[in-house]
Amino acid sequence: MKQRGRHRRQKRGRAVRAFLAGTALALTAAATMISASQATVSKDPGGLKEVTASAADFRLQERLVPQKTLDRLASVMGRPVGVRAILEDTDRFLRTPASCTTAQRTALPVEPAAARAYCWDIADTRGWRAGAVTTSGDADDDGQWGEHRVILSGWTRATDRADRPGLARIAIVDADDPANLTYTWALLAVPVDGGRDYRGLTSAVSGMTWYQSKLLVTTADGLYVYDLHRVQRATVDSGRVGKVRGGWSAYGARYVLPAVGSYRLAKGGVRPAAISLDRSTAPDTLVASERVPADSDRPTRLWRYAFSGDPARAGLLATDAAGRANATEAYETKTTGVGGVLSYASEWYLDRAADAGSGHGTLWRQNRRDADATECGTDGSTSCWSGGAGSLSYWEETGEVWSQSGQMLYALPLSSIDRSLGERE
Repeated sequence: MKQRGRHRRQKRGRAVRAFLAGTALALTAAATMISASQATVSKDPGGLKEVTASAADFRLQERLVPQKTLDRLASVMGRPVGVRAILEDTDRFLRTPASCTTAQRTALPVEPAAARAYCWDIADTRGWRAGAVTTSGDADDDGQWGEHRVILSGWTRATDRADRPGLARIAIVDADDPANLTYTWALLAVPVDGGRDYRGLTSAVSGMTWYQSKLLVTTADGLYVYDLHRVQRATVDSGRVGKVRGGWSAYGARYVLPAVGSYRLAKGGVRPAAISLDRSTAPDTLVASERVPADSDRPTRLWRYAFSGDPARAGLLATDAAGRANATEAYETKTTGVGGVLSYASEWYLDRAADAGSGHGTLWRQNRRDADATECGTDGSTSCWSGGAGSLSYWEETGEVWSQSGQMLYALPLSSIDRSLGERE
């Protein structure tokens, strides 16, 4: 049965790649509406430098929510539902480029151009800030979650204080049909009172990776862990969060995802701001970068953790006897303002935000020897990537890199990125 399923998935993968090829030219025209002359030439950061800092700088302490707490919450809220049930219940849709505004499309990369793109309904996302993206290509090496292709898009509720992010939610997107993406919302939550209630997670969702059944989300003090087998239904549609009269509310979302654990930073530890999965390592690893202001003279640190190979700990990080996850390697880069990080086959890809409030950012490819960035226009500009630095997620089965900038969700082949960056010597 597994072999027949893989044949179906390979056929579907070919259909997706055909769709990418058929839409690339239209998106190229949309992206190049932005003049490259608005941008500047970024300073070459050179090669990565291996870090010899203390292991404690990158150490995370695992804290799992007691099983009794999770079971109590499931008991009072009702039996959890799976991703498949959610995909059968999507109530919103993403728009194709022809239905997106010019202002929305200007967030797309200039070079290389997106192969396909979608925009969110402005009314549905008003007051929320787009963040990280991960896919079923991260969750399973065959690119599917069961028989479905799925995208998870993270959002943070805007507040009047930049240092105090609001609630966090994810869009669970049915991506089976590339021409018709539909989705619904799930609020990220944290169990409280021994599982008798929950509160909303208040964190800027700048990093997010779905591996096996677990979803890892960056927070101000480490990572929160969610289990895609433990999605709960909200029963009351209101602006409140948690137990309310008549049932359970999730700030207007139809589903709630309660945390099953967390990884907390050691005192003075380096905070992961962007994360992604690297399937080119053995075992698979979680890569991370910190956020250093674009105008800073301090280097940015990059590092990775191994995932556990224990079937009983599927989707969790490898830890020592004390429950500590330790980095397996770490580097420094002179690239600052990093909003997205990706590592694959010994190469690191860093999404750097635009220098100004508008314009385009830079995508750097680095290894221990050197760094490359795409040039666009006649002035040698390297500001060719999306305007707002967003997370990067590699869907290995289809060869796509997914990202999000402003109101645009988009994908392009990793091979097109490498071609734009040039061949390694």
